[in-house]
Amino acid sequence: MHVDLTGRTALVTGSTQGIGAAIATGLARAGATVAVNGRTPDGVAAAVKRLRAEVPDAEVVPVAADVASEEGAALAVELLPHVDVLVNNLGIFESRPALEITDEEWRRYFEVNVLAAVRLTRAYLPSMTARGWGRVQYIASDSAVVTPAEMIHYGMSKTALLAVNRGFAKEAAGTGVTVNAVIAGPTRTGGVEDFVYELVDRDLPWEEAQRVFMRRHRPQSLLQRLIEPEEIAHMVVYLSSPQASATTGGAVRVDGGYVDSILP
Repeated sequence: MHVDLTGRTALVTGSTQGIGAAIATGLARAGATVAVNGRTPDGVAAAVKRLRAEVPDAEVVPVAADVASEEGAALAVELLPHVDVLVNNLGIFESRPALEITDEEWRRYFEVNVLAAVRLTRAYLPSMTARGWGRVQYIASDSAVVTPAEMIHYGMSKTALLAVNRGFAKEAAGTGVTVNAVIAGPTRTGGVEDFVYELVDRDLPWEEAQRVFMRRHRPQSLLQRLIEPEEIAHMVVYLSSPQASATTGGAVRVDGGYVDSILP
């Protein structure tokens, strides 16, 4: 399948590294003008440089703004007033014993992982529906469905994203704009590598540590390995395309079979 997003502009939040960077690269390869977002100008500039090295003819726009804040979200919209594809990828995670999660941490996870996406959807969706075309996506997680005991505050935030996704899909009904969530399974990123080593012996080589982690902490995975960020990006690029015009309001899984369900 050939996906052509030439003439479309995409904003990927939290796209200086990890899954976000892979999504930005995938959209650029498909011909979209891609806005790379992060909190600091230096971090964004470095990510833009890496993306242009991978996709030399890419049209890339730097958007240095902390979209987890009201002021940062407003700045992002000011810097990039027109968006055809909005990928709400920004998210934080860490392990924490359930009874030790403070009120401040609960609020922070909701602010960063949920409310940031809500603000940007609220900002960009009206112009998409007015034009009759647009794509809004939320990068959720298997933790939205299978709440992890070691980070229930993170799981809560991703469950909330699924509700946000379904609600905004209804708001966009019949307009030509699709709204979807991507349920990402355990994925290999720098942050996840650190997380794995919090739970297994740090002296183990990475390949062995990964296998031990999956066996002990994610045994229900049918893939039995961590997913590569590019594999998540492939689904996001597809959902951003004209070919995905009949897919909306969905929670589409790229989870390696982690969620034990016969439904998507």
